[in-house]
Amino acid sequence: MFNLPSFIFAAIMGLWMSLTITLATTLARIGFTAGWAAQWIEVWSVAYPVAIFCIMLYRPSAMKATAYLTGKLGHRH
Repeated sequence: MFNLPSFIFAAIMGLWMSLTITLATTLARIGFTAGWAAQWIEVWSVAYPVAIFCIMLYRPSAMKATAYLTGKLGHRH
């Protein structure tokens, strides 16, 4: 079943995460050279949909792992 709030979360988180990571890796790889912004956008346009997919795929298991680990650490809401 499609879960709209989960998709919106994934879209927002994926946007922020993919923009940040692709910017950092683009600048680490080529620096502020001619055409860096075009290369960054090209890489980001691939990374963004992948990020959304990965967040949607991994979120349930990450939530379970987080609950398990916080339970082991004695943290309760």
